Amino acid sequence: MKVRQAVAELIGTFMLVLFGTAVVVVAKGNVLAIGLAFGLTVTIGAYTVGAISGGHFNPAVTIAMWINKKIDAATAILYVIAQFVGAILASGVLKMFVGALGQSTTALGQTDFPKLTSPMAFFVEMLVTALFIFMILLVTSDEYGNPALAGLVIGLALAILVMVAVNLTGASLNPARSFGPALFAMGSAMSHCWVYLLAPEVGAVIAAFLARWMLKK
Repeated sequence: MKVRQAVAELIGTFMLVLFGTAVVVVAKGNVLAIGLAFGLTVTIGAYTVGAISGGHFNPAVTIAMWINKKIDAATAILYVIAQFVGAILASGVLKMFVGALGQSTTALGQTDFPKLTSPMAFFVEMLVTALFIFMILLVTSDEYGNPALAGLVIGLALAILVMVAVNLTGASLNPARSFGPALFAMGSAMSHCWVYLLAPEVGAVIAAFLARWMLKK
């Protein structure tokens, strides 16, 4: 069962990173298009493969779910590995697409913050991820949640937060989403990758404990 769940997480993360970054690089979408690409993909994933795994598609979400005892440690580790593999595969495929178009393969929708300092970028990513995961935990809670609309709410939340942060930090909110493109693009995206690996996880921890307090009976 856990193998099927891990594969579902791999596929969902693959779709999220491929579709989202392809809209950035191949379709050259604007802020609205980029936000909707990531948000709608999460919604689609939640109602398809998410029915098998819970639809995390994000190591920060998985950590928050583990903290709040929604999944066990072994499953969390398996999910995180699957998510990073899915993101790496997606960026590899996008690099092939971009190369086939004759475009620069150093532009793969990677996240970076050329206009911000590292501390400010860290704060932005921590804040938007905390807000995102807080909404996820509330809308999926057993007592106060809304399972029928959870996927739609989560997708809309991600779309809005991406629109808010995309011109600041590239709007990652997801360590796997940033690591995949950075691995192939290298350059400053890789040297700054530590922000995108750590800040969302800090935001996840904050959101997990805040949601636990809010949902406490």
